[in-house]
Amino acid sequence: MPVPKPSRRDFLAAAAVGATTLGRAATPARPNILFAIADDWSWPFASIAGDKTAQTPNFDRIAREGVLFRQAHTVAPTCTASRGSILTGQWFARLESGGDLWSALPAKFEVYPDILERAGYRVGFTGKGWDPGNYKAGGRTRNPAGPEFNRRTADLPNKDISKLDYTANFAEFLATRTAGQPFCFWYGGHEPHRTYEVGSGLRAGKRLEDVRLPTGLPDSPEVRGDLLDYALEIEWFDTHLGRMLRILEDAGELDNTLVVVTGDNGLPFPRAKANLYENGTHVPLAVRWGSKVPGGRVVDDFINLPDLAPTFLQAAGLQPTSAMTARSFLDILTGKRSGRVDPRRDRAFSGRERHTIAQPDSAAGYPMRSIRTRDYLYVRNYRPERYPTGVDTKAANAYRDIDPGPAKDFMMEHRADPAVANLFELGFGKRPADELYDLRGDRAEQKNLATDPARAAIKRHLAADLEAQLRAWKDPRALGGGDDFDTYPYFGSTSPTDFFDKGAAPKP
Repeated sequence: MPVPKPSRRDFLAAAAVGATTLGRAATPARPNILFAIADDWSWPFASIAGDKTAQTPNFDRIAREGVLFRQAHTVAPTCTASRGSILTGQWFARLESGGDLWSALPAKFEVYPDILERAGYRVGFTGKGWDPGNYKAGGRTRNPAGPEFNRRTADLPNKDISKLDYTANFAEFLATRTAGQPFCFWYGGHEPHRTYEVGSGLRAGKRLEDVRLPTGLPDSPEVRGDLLDYALEIEWFDTHLGRMLRILEDAGELDNTLVVVTGDNGLPFPRAKANLYENGTHVPLAVRWGSKVPGGRVVDDFINLPDLAPTFLQAAGLQPTSAMTARSFLDILTGKRSGRVDPRRDRAFSGRERHTIAQPDSAAGYPMRSIRTRDYLYVRNYRPERYPTGVDTKAANAYRDIDPGPAKDFMMEHRADPAVANLFELGFGKRPADELYDLRGDRAEQKNLATDPARAAIKRHLAADLEAQLRAWKDPRALGGGDDFDTYPYFGSTSPTDFFDKGAAPKP
């Protein structure tokens, strides 16, 4: 999809922004912060990562002129918990109802936009902030991402793209600053969350043969076409990122803006989003900050997304709060090294609790925790008797923890085919209490070695490391609890009975 040029309105907004910055260049300024987060954007769906279907020139620019991180992982591959952990800088399971999709983030958990606002920053967001959920039920008076700027809308390239004009809303936000005031803005693209206009990728000129199939998906025109539609929406997110960068550049503010671009969790396909495998937790991440961050570097240290909150605070000259379990990686950003930089960043932790209402006759979730190193992935499933993706209701809401779409439909329809059967079982079937994958020879994470006697010592070691870290973070699952996650309010569909009887499913 060709990248649209900025509109005249964008340039007028840029001029207004530039006027507010005149006369402050002589005073060292705290950095602005532009945080761009796409919805369900997986690594490696970016052209700088070698993908041929998603052309992302603006993300690529941030990566080239700053740092590209090749091992960034969410701590929770589900929107609400992932975004809550980013905002608080905490392990998601510490956030009570904030650890569940469609629930609430209690006000006692402080978020970095509020901290920066008290320090003099102008804060705000456009698109999808902390969501989905009910922030008022958490005792908050506004979205945890800040004041909302979603008034402006625009013409759309297709019917399933968000109608919001993210760029115009960003320009409107910038115009609310006082002279010399730094800003912290959250650009939350609704893309590439489902639904997609089926066939939109092909109609835009994308080719089925260019698709690089993620592990866990069968090869068919339907699946490839679904991935092209997914790629088209990534490009729309990237388009608005580019327009925002142009506004800042024309105003002379880009080089004093810490720009961070990432996704909240993996792609909405089977064995991806809402799972602790590669395609569920691994997300793109690139950071630029003018001369403060030497560019042209690629870093392979593990970064968990909650690390962003303390990084933002430290960049602004503030200290992370004592409640934050994450660690700033500002030292990596401002250094000059590539590759493996910090030996302590040799692992990533992830987990999930309730995603949708998907279990029979209850609001229970499917609790999991994992530890990922360069060589192994170990997953602990706390309730293996449950259905990890939901029950097969033989209706449109079957396996509800997997977002509906052509790829899911194809796998359900062809589950008995020899080429699909094993992948269907891996993506939809029940799982044992322990999973262990050797990533050196099984990047697809399809051969569970948890019962292999030759890997028993490795499994014990990883399980012990996971347990120790969860205890240090006071994760309820490691402390003999965790059932509260099954009882927190769910503000999507009204009850399990409504869902299973009527087949109604709210759009996440």
